[in-house]
Amino acid sequence: MSTLADEVGADEAGAWDLSDLIDLGAAGVDDRADDDGAAVGALLDEADALAERFAADLEGNVGELDGPGLVDAMERLARISDLVGRALNYTHLRFTADTENPEIGALLQRSSERATAIQTRLVFFELEWVAIDDDRAEELLAADGLDFCRHHLRMERRYRPHLLTAPEEKIVTELSLTGRGAWTRLFEELTSSIKVSLPGAGEEVPLDVALSGLFDPDRDRRRGVAEAVTAALEPGLRTRAYVFNTLLQDKATMDRLRSYPHWLATRNLSNEASDESVEALVEAVRSRNELARRWYRTKAKLLGIDRLADYDRMAAVGTDDEKVAWEDGRAIVLDTFESVSPRMSEIASRFMDERWIDVPPRPAKRGGAFSASTVPSVHPYVLLNWTDRRRDVTTLAHELGHGIHQYLAREQGVFHQNTPLTVAETASVFAEELVFGRLLSEADDPRSRLNLLAESIEGQIATVFRQIAMNQFEDRVHTSRRQEGELSVERIGELWCETQSELLGDAVEITDGYRSWWSYVPHFIGSPGYVYAYSFGQLLALSVYRLYVERGEEIVPAYLDMLASGGSRSPEELGAIVGVDLTDPGFWDRGLDLVAEQLDQAEAAAAEVLAEG
Repeated sequence: MSTLADEVGADEAGAWDLSDLIDLGAAGVDDRADDDGAAVGALLDEADALAERFAADLEGNVGELDGPGLVDAMERLARISDLVGRALNYTHLRFTADTENPEIGALLQRSSERATAIQTRLVFFELEWVAIDDDRAEELLAADGLDFCRHHLRMERRYRPHLLTAPEEKIVTELSLTGRGAWTRLFEELTSSIKVSLPGAGEEVPLDVALSGLFDPDRDRRRGVAEAVTAALEPGLRTRAYVFNTLLQDKATMDRLRSYPHWLATRNLSNEASDESVEALVEAVRSRNELARRWYRTKAKLLGIDRLADYDRMAAVGTDDEKVAWEDGRAIVLDTFESVSPRMSEIASRFMDERWIDVPPRPAKRGGAFSASTVPSVHPYVLLNWTDRRRDVTTLAHELGHGIHQYLAREQGVFHQNTPLTVAETASVFAEELVFGRLLSEADDPRSRLNLLAESIEGQIATVFRQIAMNQFEDRVHTSRRQEGELSVERIGELWCETQSELLGDAVEITDGYRSWWSYVPHFIGSPGYVYAYSFGQLLALSVYRLYVERGEEIVPAYLDMLASGGSRSPEELGAIVGVDLTDPGFWDRGLDLVAEQLDQAEAAAAEVLAEG
């Protein structure tokens, strides 16, 4: 079988082309090798000049604006945001593709510092806007021409009780670069540099490549992979724990200064989710952890062992854990999208054809996968690490689901392109379910069906149940850090295993080595509180997918309309577009019922295969 490098070439179709984000010609640069820093600098120069004029015109005067004046001000802010966004997205995407290049790291740092200075210059606007009394603000929000930012402006006013004075906000903004931002970057560099010496591999491999070995059907090899990963995590473990402790305390300090009642309050506010709704989600999922345990007990029977260990959870349950080449995976995803909506397939094809996607794993490339929305004037970019596993196909569908969502929402402009995190996963999970549905419908052999169902139910467990378990880990780590002071590596590992045990029960043995595996999860560092949004989005997406199965193409226009609405409406309003009521108290249980139905199918397929012997 050809390798991905043979098929596409790391320097050609397999690597993204970031030139759409910067104008080399406008900066007098002939090519990137000359000095793309000049092009980035030109964007920031223009943004800086616009920000200075904006501040000179409006600082101290926001409360005096009329409707047209507010429209003009927001249009000017949108232009500044576009320029800064293009510069920062370019430098960040270059950094994620090559985290060990010191010149790229220096460009990222330089650009971030300049962007922070621009942001600091504009802090006054939000503070003066939220200070306007409610009646006057509502009058202004009714002005014609504010559709591109009305929801954004209304949502900003929710932060009114938590904002500091203008001088304090400027200090916080400036210090964030050498505070939280610097620690987050350090963690990313530390984890990207982790190399794993796999048994018999002959050379060290990136962490993401090593972790893919946990899908291996051979238990001895899985155990060897897990032990090698644990060994690779050990050398920098105390440093990563120190970074984590520092960021935990940083957040505790900011929450105290801003009068947030608990560690998750700021995330819930940004997600436009009430504390009560999030608590209901968490409790609904935790109350049905037995669904995950049922599958793990079934899986133990399929693997011929008494009880799974943590390194067994992702093992292939059959021998047809087929390799999927990049071109084959691409065709599966695009054909599936085409069967639902030619528009979806058309947009997804552009990612490949116009090099908006970076595909192969490379030394120093960030692990995992993501889709970056960048700015509305350009287009999204997707990062993958394709390892020829069948799971890479659903990862591709997942990230292209994001990409389609972000692309369609570009029309909403910079203030409304992105949705709250609780809705941001809907399109990606829906895309995954589409690909799974197609693969399952084409599988006639019982073992093939079992393998597909196993992959799907394990995806549901990872996204719904495991993310809530990680939410509980975060809850206890943040709470313990505030009550106990700096946490030792051993204490963090204890909290990690404690919350994992609550999910896994007696169905899975947690090994000693697994105690350190929290230490490569980037969400805990850069996006505290983020993880429950995966569960939220998964259950919402399953409900939307069920509607599609029941009603077919009838709901596709409404679905695409929901995606194109971006963040211009609340999550409840977005759900209503496709007929989903997020305010219904029974919503979470109905989504979990869909997971239970899929588990029933997986258990039935397992019983059939076990009966065949």
